[in-house]
Amino acid sequence: MIKYNPQKIEKKWQEKWYNSTTFKAKDFLRKNKFYILDEFPYPSGDGLHVGHCRPYIGMDVIARARRMQNFNVLYPMGWDAFGLPTENFAIKKKVHPSIVTKKNTDNFRKQMKSLGLSFDWSREVNTTDPKYYKWTQWIFIKLFEAGLAYKDKMSINWCPSCKIGLANEEVINGKCERCGTKVEKREKEQWLIKITEYAERLLEDLNMVDYPERVKAQQREWIGKSHGSLVSFKVEGLEENIDVFSTRIDTIFSGTFLVLSPGHKFIKNHIDKIENKEEVLKYIEEVKDISDIERSNLEKEVTGVELKGIVVRNPATDEHMPVWVADFVLEGYGTGAVFADAHDKRDFVLAKKYGIPLRTSIMPADESLAHKVKNLEECYEGEGTLYNSMQFDGLESKDAKAQITSWLKSKGLADNKTNYRLRDWVFSRQHYWGEPIPMIYCEKCGWSPVPEKDLPVELPNVKKYEPSDTGESPLSLIDKWVNVKCPKCKDEAKRETDTMPNWAGSNWYFIRYIDPKNNKEFADKKKMKYWLPVNWYNGGMEHTTLHLLYSRFIFKFLFDIGVIPGDVGSEPYKKRTSHGIILGPGGVKMSKSKGNVINPDDVVKEYGADTLRIYEMFMGPFEQTIPWDPKGMVGSRRFLEKVYNLSTGKPSESKSDEDLRIQLHKTIKKVSEDIDLMKFNTAVSCMMEFVNAWQIPGQGLDKKDLHKFLVILSPFAPHISEEIWNLADFKGLCSQQKWPKYDEKLVKKEKVFLIVQVNGRIRDKIEIKSGIIQKEAEKIVLNSEKIKGLIGKNKVKKIIFVPDKLINIVIS
Repeated sequence: MIKYNPQKIEKKWQEKWYNSTTFKAKDFLRKNKFYILDEFPYPSGDGLHVGHCRPYIGMDVIARARRMQNFNVLYPMGWDAFGLPTENFAIKKKVHPSIVTKKNTDNFRKQMKSLGLSFDWSREVNTTDPKYYKWTQWIFIKLFEAGLAYKDKMSINWCPSCKIGLANEEVINGKCERCGTKVEKREKEQWLIKITEYAERLLEDLNMVDYPERVKAQQREWIGKSHGSLVSFKVEGLEENIDVFSTRIDTIFSGTFLVLSPGHKFIKNHIDKIENKEEVLKYIEEVKDISDIERSNLEKEVTGVELKGIVVRNPATDEHMPVWVADFVLEGYGTGAVFADAHDKRDFVLAKKYGIPLRTSIMPADESLAHKVKNLEECYEGEGTLYNSMQFDGLESKDAKAQITSWLKSKGLADNKTNYRLRDWVFSRQHYWGEPIPMIYCEKCGWSPVPEKDLPVELPNVKKYEPSDTGESPLSLIDKWVNVKCPKCKDEAKRETDTMPNWAGSNWYFIRYIDPKNNKEFADKKKMKYWLPVNWYNGGMEHTTLHLLYSRFIFKFLFDIGVIPGDVGSEPYKKRTSHGIILGPGGVKMSKSKGNVINPDDVVKEYGADTLRIYEMFMGPFEQTIPWDPKGMVGSRRFLEKVYNLSTGKPSESKSDEDLRIQLHKTIKKVSEDIDLMKFNTAVSCMMEFVNAWQIPGQGLDKKDLHKFLVILSPFAPHISEEIWNLADFKGLCSQQKWPKYDEKLVKKEKVFLIVQVNGRIRDKIEIKSGIIQKEAEKIVLNSEKIKGLIGKNKVKKIIFVPDKLINIVIS
């Protein structure tokens, strides 16, 4: 018998697949199309580890199965290669980022091919290719022409280590997402994209797509739609109002002071009217580098300073209210101002700390709590019954909100308002390794886009690409590149020297796969109409509020300007799923510093790619986080060896055993259903059970049924399936066969064969009625003469029962 040698057979079949058109998607085939998408990776210098492989293998299983199910499958791959990690690595190693990128992508491609992933490599894209980023720049110009890209001076998150501005989404717990450095605040002119214009559509259209509820919930939370009231507080002695957005106007009668954010424009505009301006400015300086996340933390100590000499009127009570500045009020939410009362925890704490008078106006239903609230012993933030609220006394909060807003609206002091937490997208980065922003500034004409005929604006090949301490991009030092003629008046002008964020190229890469070689237009409309939208997109939960939201926005914009055909619709992805991560052995996250990173190259070298594929699909539910267990590789390899030995032996001359055929058809049904549900672990488990039944002496499988089994095994373990297929003299490639259909009659058989194990070893199979409970199965098995003889005088310690499949008797 030939011994299973994965290292030999896997290379052979990979060469066969990749040197032909086995996985090449053809445009306009008269088949149902199926576009499967993996998030394309950032190609780091470390290469793939086994955790990265899991989503690729899972989606490859689906892609391979769909091809066999007669779909025209597009399953492409590319590289999200611009960005800070490459630049930082290049600076550290003193190697140009372009060289680093080439080396890394070559390694990633080699690793992916070694896993037998069925990507259509003819459509490979790279965000750093000028032919690619020409169209990234073109999208920016279209946004500018539509009034959705603008430049503004603003307070930004600044990473002093990376020396770039960061979007809010790139700040995690007050630290830079990339390097972990504490983030500061800086005033800087930045390009912004008006994603806020699309907030409502981004929210509403979540109802049109098949996303996990937790993904939808995260996007809804990030967009942060809230209904409330916009209330005007008149400033005494000034012809000016301070507007406040509030979702709790029912508490306005208890409002005793106003609180502004440290960056509120009122403070800047009227700093000289503030009697204690030095104290106020000192406070603003002290809190300016605290991130929005830290400022929002309910556990953080509440601080603030009164703006002495500034007083406003409560529009409901007409009473004077002092004005304070406090860092828990954020510039980016609402209007950057709140009216403060005893029904908000931070207002309550600030007032108690600094001796500001408090008043209550909402009474909870609970009498003991109501007593504490009334005596200001406890802060009550919930809804309830109004009192101390003039004509609105006795109303419930829900009804009072509408009536109070209407009453103040009649006085010109309030209106209904819908607010969003979502902010415009900061699109400037002050580093080298990114797409140049295709804009030119002229003193006379202002900002103008680079003419389309001059795209792409290529990133100049320079020796010095380190970020500057001034906060300017390294491109600003290249006079020859910076100084150009104005496209409008032809006078002297300068290029924009900031580059785009690393999300720019990933917003639309899935469209480029459709027409990757087109240099004349964004993409062929007929091809877009054929392939879009993406049928199934899998990616990490960490990209829910970044890439996933941004790409939905860009797709909607392209749809609105007629680039995306109308028949496609305005959502890019029909279905989105997520996967769990693989932890290191012992359940600790893999990291270089811990020395627990597992390289798939090492695993493939020792066990083979198919063993790695089987193990990663079998190790647990796809969406769950699972620790790596080296022992699992041994079991997965043993399973494949069983398959190889059983399949390469002499096939049954007669028909397959009836019970084995029944189990095969049940396995086909189970595997087919589980692939659609991403229950890869139970699909593999079912195939393992079938192989266990197959290896019972006397259980033969004829060539016709071997054909079926190899086809359903193929998406999970494609190399071994091709090899056995070839050895069995079947025609063509196993990867290109039709998916088998199960026989309903066999699947619904009233009787099944129960595999009987004693101490884990298969000893018999007994025909039983399908669906019987454990007690009935135990009675039948324990009364079997064969099993009685095997047990003898030994004590039965435990019985493990898998309905309709297996019973294992554990004896002492």
